[in-house]
Formats: sequence, C-alpha cells, structure tokens
Amino acid sequence: MMTRPAFSRLPVAVNLPLLLQALAAMGDACWQGHFNSAYHSGDWSGVALISAADAITELSPGRGQPVHRAPWTADSRWHEVLRDWPLEIVSVRLLRLGPGGCIHEHRDYDLGGSDADLRLHVPLLSPSDVDFFLDGQIIPMTAGECWFLDLARPHRVVNRSAYPRVHLVLDCRPGPWLVQQIADGLSTTPAVGIRQSDFALFQQRVEADPDLARTLQSLPDLDVFIESALALGAEQGLHFTREELRTAMRNGRQQWRKQWKT
Repeated sequence: MMTRPAFSRLPVAVNLPLLLQALAAMGDACWQGHFNSAYHSGDWSGVALISAADAITELSPGRGQPVHRAPWTADSRWHEVLRDWPLEIVSVRLLRLGPGGCIHEHRDYDLGGSDADLRLHVPLLSPSDVDFFLDGQIIPMTAGECWFLDLARPHRVVNRSAYPRVHLVLDCRPGPWLVQQIADGLSTTPAVGIRQSDFALFQQRVEADPDLARTLQSLPDLDVFIESALALGAEQGLHFTREELRTAMRNGRQQWRKQWKT
C-alpha cells in the first residue's frame, strides 16, 4: 500500500503548447464560479471537462459515473494530451484563480484515506507571483509540469500577480501506473524552490525563542495577539497575514499558541 507523500512532481511529458491552444479556444461563457464560494476571495472559477453524472454542479464532486462534458467532447486536444497516460479518470477540470485572488486555507477531506482518488495539477498559466501553500510549504509549480498533491492536507493559494493562474486538475483512481509515477517523481522533485511559508517559520522561531514566546504570552486578547505576532514577524523579515493566524486557530491548531502559555 502506498504511503502518500505530500507532493511529487511526476516524471511525465506534458504537451503544453497543445493545452494552451485548447485553453485559448475556451469561451468566456464556459467558466463557472467555484461551488465553494466561502473558501475564496476574487475570481475562482472553472470549466468541467469530465465530472460525475450525479454532481450538483458540473464542477462539484459526485459518486456517479464520469461524464464527458461539452468542452471535452467538442475539442479533441484535451484527451489527445492525456491519451498516453493510462489513468482511470474520475474528473478533469480547468481551475482559474484571477489576479489578486485568494483560495483560503482548507482541506479536501474526500481525498483522504488509502483508497481515495489522487489529484494531479498541470499548471497551464502560472505567474511567478502565485504561491501554492501545502501543509506549511510553498510548492513551486511551473507551467507544463504535472504534480501530485495530497490536498487532504491544509492548503491555500494566493495570486499576487496581474494575471490569471490556470491549472488543469485531474482526479484519478490510484492505479499501478499512477502510483509508480508518484513514487518515481519523489526522487526528481526539486528541493530548490520548495520552502516553508513565513508563517511556519515564525511558529518555529517562537518555539525556539523563550523571550519571543514570553512576549506573546503576556498579550491580553486575540486581536492584540494577532497584531503583535504580525509586527514581531515583520521585524524578523517574516510576512504573513491575519487570515493565516485566524485560519490556524479555526482549524484547531491554536495549540502552537497555547504551548507558549505553559
């Protein structure tokens, strides 16, 4: 049984020019707002190419048989790119995060478990000022690569650029070929560029610095704590947001704050 890594860049060839041609032919009317409206700010939208027959919306998950949606059947370039990959595909979507958009931290719990579907991301448009945070690390995905991501772990995305970020996202059954590609990719996934978020680094510094921990221990309430943590982080060249602090606490990770009070 595969022990699932957090991420792996698969050693597969991606025909990026053909995918970009198909993307350019996609009309504006094809894009739909993402169904998780509470999880983002700005434009987070998508186009369903393959999705479950019983899905509430074409972009939503479901348990029914995969159905080829109109954009997939109308443009053979999408399946031409994927035909050499022996995948059992459950869904294929284009997901777009517009300029200045944010996908707030969350987990896709349906992707957890040993028999859950495996999610692949193929960046098509990937501006340099886009950060994909996965379990406290920033994953440096670039256009034309294919990445497995364990999105049952906490993740979020920030697009600080003036351009949209577009990924081709595939959910697949964990077949032998795909499992082997993920395993092979672990040895070639570049360590350079994968880094911890400033927020994760700040947590580590607080844990290692008793004086910094005591400073935070003395703060009277949550709002003061957040503002002080932001300021103390900035003094050390670490920049994170109020949302990151609040999200960590909402997700039950306030123990990293509580331990400074012991």
